[in-house]
Parts: sequence; structure tokens; C-alpha cells
Amino acid sequence: MKTCLAALTAAALAFGATAVTARPEIGQPAPAFSLPDANGQTHQLSDYAGKTVVLEWFNPGCPFVKKHYGAGNMQKQQAAARDDGVVWLTVNSSAKGKQGHLDGAAANAIMAEWNGAPAAVLLDHDGTVGHAYSAKTTPHMYVIDAEGTLRYNGAIDSIPSADPADLADATQYVTAALAALAEGRPVDPALSQPYGCSVKY
Repeated sequence: MKTCLAALTAAALAFGATAVTARPEIGQPAPAFSLPDANGQTHQLSDYAGKTVVLEWFNPGCPFVKKHYGAGNMQKQQAAARDDGVVWLTVNSSAKGKQGHLDGAAANAIMAEWNGAPAAVLLDHDGTVGHAYSAKTTPHMYVIDAEGTLRYNGAIDSIPSADPADLADATQYVTAALAALAEGRPVDPALSQPYGCSVKY
């Protein structure tokens, strides 16, 4: 019995050690990355030095993602960011065979169907970048300033729901973060609890 209990405890500790990863720190350099987009072009974070960057984790099969796209909230924010010179990158980390996995053609098709307006859809099929950022949900949002420093990490807004009716009462955290950066103010909140479907690594 003691041997069995010891084995179970060791297994639990081992699981915990591998399951917990250090998340990127607010106020520290955002993790560098290099990923292909849906058209085969490579994007590196360093390509956007001097520009604010938004990262949006994406799974078209997730009802929380569908909430924001179906109501036009995500597209509105993407377009506003683009007009302000912000680079908005949508990241798909769903592994092959998992829900939400997209190849380039499928990514382009879904963005065309949903009128998405990111600068690019990046394909992170092995999950390297998702793990580097500790991306947990779709959506999970990050804002990186022009110096490459992480300034926001968390939910897109303040109401963790899949109901579009809640959008009217929600504080849009990414919009607020971008406005703060544009005005030279501290981002507040800089960290929130992301909500949505788990990233399908």
C-alpha cells in the first residue's frame, strides 16, 4: 500500500512539474518567435520593432472565439488597431488532429468568411510559441509595446462568458491597454485571468 501511495505521489509531483510553466512577465521582454503565416511568409517579433503588437490565440471551433467574431467585436478591435498602426497577429496553436487545427488555406478561408482583419494568421502547430507565452485559452490576448516589452497578458474583456449579450457591459481590456500605451499611461490591468477553451496543444 505504501509503495503504491509513494508511486502515485511521485507521479502527481512529476505531472505538476511538467504541467506548470513560467509565464512571461509583465514589464519584461516578450518571448521572441518566428512563425509562418497562412500564406507561407515568416514573421518574427523582431520584424515589428518600433510597433505595438497584439497576439490573439485563436480556435474557430471554440464558442468563446465564436462569441467575439460572431458579434463583430474581434474584427472591430483588429481594424481599429490596424488603423492606429498596431500589428495584430492571430495565432493558431491547435495541433494536427486536434480541434481548431488549421492549415494555411483553411485559415485564410475562415478569416475571409468571418471578415477577420489581423495582419496575419500565424501557424504554431507544434505549440512552441504558445508554450513560450503560456497561452492557455482561446482567446488569450497579449499586448507588446514598441520596445518589445510585454504590457498586457490575459482575457480580451472582463466578462468570462460565451454570450454575446455580455459584450455591452464588458470592459475591453485589449482596447484599454492599447489606449493606455498610445497615451503614455501605465496599462491597468496589465494582467487578468484569460477565459475560453483550452488551447489544443
